Amino acid sequence: MMHIQKVSRSVGTHDGSFHADEVTACALLLLFDLIDESRIIRTRDSHVLCTCEYVCDVGGYYDPTQKLFDHHQIEYTGGLSSAGMILEYLRDEGYLKPKEYDFLNQVLVIGVDAHDNGKELQAVGVCTFSHVVSNFCPIAYDADIQTQNKAFLEALHFVSGHLKRLLERYKYVQSCRQIVAESMQNGKDCLFFDKGIPWIDPFFEMNGAGHPALFVIMPAGTHWKLRCIPPTNKERMKVRTPLPKEWAGLLNEDLQRASGIPGAIFCHKGRFTSVWETLEDARKALEFVLKREAK
Repeated sequence: MMHIQKVSRSVGTHDGSFHADEVTACALLLLFDLIDESRIIRTRDSHVLCTCEYVCDVGGYYDPTQKLFDHHQIEYTGGLSSAGMILEYLRDEGYLKPKEYDFLNQVLVIGVDAHDNGKELQAVGVCTFSHVVSNFCPIAYDADIQTQNKAFLEALHFVSGHLKRLLERYKYVQSCRQIVAESMQNGKDCLFFDKGIPWIDPFFEMNGAGHPALFVIMPAGTHWKLRCIPPTNKERMKVRTPLPKEWAGLLNEDLQRASGIPGAIFCHKGRFTSVWETLEDARKALEFVLKREAK
């Protein structure tokens, strides 16, 4: 049997109209420096696909050991698209840590898989990530190959940038865990941070649902913020204890009169957050609210 020479760092995917799943699959391979953009080959020619190191969303086989990632064949009965297949491959091969895999899967790839497999319900007024990627496709159905490939690369750059920012943001959030843990240990009624950080995810990952804190004080630009803590991570639109009803929607002088605090700037009408001139003002606002709750 003739041995087929594979082109290193290449990936084959189907030509014609493209979808979010194979664009995301290719973007993931690029993100972890496993392929070169110049070696992305869009074709359905089986002889050409056989020369590619990776094959995504075409070819009729799913075999991660052979770097084959198609989900259209009748033999495959799972719920993944090529995006989910590649994400699992990156986890299993050690390129992604399990928690990083879970994060990318939950914030993006599950939705891409569902859309591509026809499981996503279209809600009026909702534009998903998959819809945005599909909108990169040429408008004309008879667009030539050059136009289609150019559009594919535009979509690829968009998805690559989005994935890179998602992963960088996740790593930054995780880097703040120790700061949040120390605040949880030191604060009973309120978590205090001397700089703005993403605290909600680390807080609830470390059993924040069982922590007694009701509020957070942290910088908000040049001012300070007193923010209410939600009961759980899944109930972010709710709060454990709202800010006073008479503060709702007030600005500057009006809030100053209602609170008796000279540095009052703003209280959201939803009563979940407020802004104060100084740290001392924010602490006074906290004291005001806690005293009312104690009555």
